[in-house]
Amino acid sequence: MPLTGVTALSGEQYQMVNNMKMNKKGEAKMSKVMGEYKDKELHSGKGGKVVKSRDQAIAIALSEAAKAMGRYKK
Repeated sequence: MPLTGVTALSGEQYQMVNNMKMNKKGEAKMSKVMGEYKDKELHSGKGGKVVKSRDQAIAIALSEAAKAMGRYKK
């Protein structure tokens, strides 16, 4: 099931994202985080620097999506 709201990924990144099975909560979190990255509002941590790398933004989005889906403890 291709993700909605996630655009402009390289082939390797697209495979990584699509290999992770997501429910609606995970997709919503992924879309929200990538939107923050696009608007230059995504930070690397609480009060951290603004994320400039798309690869780092995808890693953060996958991590937060996994938390939202309950894959591991918050």
